[in-house]
Amino acid sequence: MFSKLDDVEKRFEELNHELSNPDVTSNQDKYRSLMKEVSDLEPVVKTYREFKSVSNDIAGSKEILENESDEEMRTLAKEEISEKEKALETLESELKILLLPKDPNDDKDIILEIRAGAGGDEASLFAEELFKAYTHFASTNGWRVDLMSIAEGNAGGYKEVIANISGDRVYSKLKYESGVHRVQRVPKTESQGRVHTSTITVAVIPEAEEVDVEIDKNDIRIDVMRASGAGGQHVNTTDSAVRLTHEPSGIVVYCQEEKSQHKNRDKAFKVLYARLKAIEEEKAMKEASDARLSQIGTGDRSERIRTYNFPQSRLTDHRIGLTIHSLTEVMGGHLENVIEPLIAHFQAEALKAQKDH
Repeated sequence: MFSKLDDVEKRFEELNHELSNPDVTSNQDKYRSLMKEVSDLEPVVKTYREFKSVSNDIAGSKEILENESDEEMRTLAKEEISEKEKALETLESELKILLLPKDPNDDKDIILEIRAGAGGDEASLFAEELFKAYTHFASTNGWRVDLMSIAEGNAGGYKEVIANISGDRVYSKLKYESGVHRVQRVPKTESQGRVHTSTITVAVIPEAEEVDVEIDKNDIRIDVMRASGAGGQHVNTTDSAVRLTHEPSGIVVYCQEEKSQHKNRDKAFKVLYARLKAIEEEKAMKEASDARLSQIGTGDRSERIRTYNFPQSRLTDHRIGLTIHSLTEVMGGHLENVIEPLIAHFQAEALKAQKDH
């Protein structure tokens, strides 16, 4: 591990030296690419330098212990060693996590898709509430949420909502949200006070560029039509809504949120590329020889991952056995209480898988 860390530190210094070269600063593409590499390596180097500094402090205190006869100084040295060794252990664990192979999608923006499942109107209402929770969480992280498509429920809420969330490392934070979310509560329309169970599905898809996916444009049927439902004055006056059908896969994408057909077409293609890339990656993971590794963090959409029990204000994440009794907070956008334990769990799984190999 330490020879690898020495190599990382050496590369970091080389990059910083290269960035001071006027030839590099005048080439924007090269400059951006090197800056990206620097920012990826910086957390590792910073932690490694701290690790070395603490190691030196321990060595210094051990030297005092060996050569010092004054009891007070020896006691202080012992305390220092004990304290610093705990810090060293923490830093070593952090370094192991920082050296884990990076998910190539972690830095990407995402397409978030939420669909009402079993439970009719109640599922649609919960789909809207969960979307709002993600929107608040995005806002606290300084991310931007761009609505792409909404299909409203019969009694309010959303049958389906698709949005683009962009910002710093969005996928790395939200990738474990994919799956079936189950809600248990008394619907407003229920006169007997009985608790009903409904489900919604969430898909978190890393954004893909056109170059990431091979598509034959002849395989895509593009239909334009008048937008329907809520959407302002432009509704039913111009052919601004766009529907794309990718014939080989059967994927259909519909966008009508923008007034301009051109913008809706761009958004629809963004969703299409992301979905096709996700299918490709899922297929590659299934073909991977190590089934256990391929399961880490796939967030299979058919899997029931979480239950929101409103009468007991309880949220349970079934994958890691996490239960928290602050549902109102979570639905208000404080998703870090769920997301951080998930990230820690899957990092520990990845470390374990690495040791087993």
